[in-house]
Amino acid sequence: MIVLHATFPIKPEKRSEALDLTGDLVEASNREPGMVDYQAGMDVQDENVIRFFEQYEDADAFESHTRTDHFQEFEAALEDLLAGEPAVVRFDVESAAELEL
Repeated sequence: MIVLHATFPIKPEKRSEALDLTGDLVEASNREPGMVDYQAGMDVQDENVIRFFEQYEDADAFESHTRTDHFQEFEAALEDLLAGEPAVVRFDVESAAELEL
């Protein structure tokens, strides 16, 4: 499994636009073959930071995601939305298990 954690600092005046695009991206991404889960949320300490948590079955699913129209639309909009450099960390995971709390 491929897991990504991405952090995007957004210009405050572009927050609403960024949230709309993010909602569309999450909805469409979760329908992709090979997608385990695709989520986004606002950072609780900075409302102008969007965090993505993405889980793909494998590298092919991730590469396929980067070629979708919805991803490319979001990526094209980033230059106008970003207030700084995004940070993306990729994890190659051999196994995962749900924990009981």
